[in-house]
Amino acid sequence: MNIRLHIIAFIALLTTGSAKAQDPAFSQFFSSPLNVNPALTGNINGDWRVISNLRDQWVGPASPYRTGTISFDTKILQKKIPENSSIGIGGMMMLDQAMEGAIKSSYASLNTSYSIQLAADAGDHRLGMGIGLIYGNRRVDYTKLNFEEQFTGYGFDTNLPTGEAALSQMKGYVSTSMGLLYSFTTTYSNFDAGVSAFHLNKPKRTVLEDPNQSLAPRYVAHMNFETFLNDYLVLNTNAVYQNQAGTSYYQAGAAIGYFLSNEGEENIILNAGMWYWSKNAVIPYVGMVYKNFQVGVSYDITVNKLSEASIKPKTFEIALILRGATEKEFIPCPWK
Repeated sequence: MNIRLHIIAFIALLTTGSAKAQDPAFSQFFSSPLNVNPALTGNINGDWRVISNLRDQWVGPASPYRTGTISFDTKILQKKIPENSSIGIGGMMMLDQAMEGAIKSSYASLNTSYSIQLAADAGDHRLGMGIGLIYGNRRVDYTKLNFEEQFTGYGFDTNLPTGEAALSQMKGYVSTSMGLLYSFTTTYSNFDAGVSAFHLNKPKRTVLEDPNQSLAPRYVAHMNFETFLNDYLVLNTNAVYQNQAGTSYYQAGAAIGYFLSNEGEENIILNAGMWYWSKNAVIPYVGMVYKNFQVGVSYDITVNKLSEASIKPKTFEIALILRGATEKEFIPCPWK
């Protein structure tokens, strides 16, 4: 296959539904709640929350993928609605690039959620729902790509025509998301389970001028459970299942949090755990909570065919979370 066909095949893989194009995903999915379920918007142990994620994927044998996000969500009208209800609003921006920046994608979402207490027998039972609006765009920088027609015998001249009349810049698209969330909280434990769907309207997305190609819906199911093991240890477990364009995967794992601070002192927790990404990676994780600030770092130990490459792929991820006016009594939870 010549250089031109390599490029066309790669662009098609990234932009067409028939080639199973997918949304960016994170190893620390539990630290990117707005990317998992709009019903998690405003579901915070505090008044507001700022999250930033950065992922460097497959550094080494190939041009790495790099994905970054920043999000903000908060509770609103807390004094104007019943105490057993809450309303959340929030938004997220995501930037994703591949082939050393030759292909860049940007996403922006705006979410709102509503949660109501179902019962208070032996714990707090709550049901929440959320909806979101997403704007996305993908650009190809053809000056960073080399085509066969641009080869002069001494090298590639990117000022020359590509010879590919079918290539064009993709138009921006608008899509929708929605989700449901059930929560049950007691004095010492917390359980959440939810389902969500993204791109329900199947927006058009292609750089090959094919009007029949669209972005497939992404379906998500997730759960998490936290409980105090004793006065100094807390167990966090969570899992997620995602399906998009006929491709599905799951992630599941757990972490132990150790309280360095005593009761009544500032919140300081050390976290360490392990997650498994089906047929892809084993993911060790370490993190720390200091007062209202949380940081998590993970590294993907690849278990798919890329692990057989002579140059081993390296994937790193970091998540930063800042919460405002944290509630005095709460169960540490990465979602919240």
